[in-house]
Amino acid sequence: MPTTTTPLPFTTARLDALPLEPAYAEEMAAVLADPALYVFTGGSPPDPTALRSRYERQSAGSPDPGERWWNWVLRVRADGVLAGYVQATVRGPRAEIAWVLGTPWQGRGYASEAAKGLAAHLAEAGGVRELVAHVHPDHAASEAVATAVGLRPTGEWEDGERRWTGNPLVPGAR
Repeated sequence: MPTTTTPLPFTTARLDALPLEPAYAEEMAAVLADPALYVFTGGSPPDPTALRSRYERQSAGSPDPGERWWNWVLRVRADGVLAGYVQATVRGPRAEIAWVLGTPWQGRGYASEAAKGLAAHLAEAGGVRELVAHVHPDHAASEAVATAVGLRPTGEWEDGERRWTGNPLVPGAR
């Protein structure tokens, strides 16, 4: 597995996944400003200063040398605006993944597209062979994204969210 703190960018049909940088905080604070985004996860919209601080910590990487914090913002190529993010905590061949799209971009298939692109990228560039996501049982849209990535629900729970697992498509595999 690559040992770089900063992940490599990747693209999908409509999105550019750009490695997270603190400079994205102001634009992303606007993307993440709708309180509806926090119904299932808790919390509230971040202000740009707090988000910049979080991005600085995330960009610096995990203090655990065996763990990678890989985060990307999602830019919609057609209009050049940021629309959300994907992230992965990578430990060896396993990655815990998450995705968030701002409410104006929901319902267009961007989340599934980004999550599938993330899974393929992690398998190809990161050597990941197992994916894990945690999804609130009432969040049908996130369940649909997890299913689109090839994840299946398990009987395991953490903080009120069901654990979903699966294997990304391994490049060159049939």
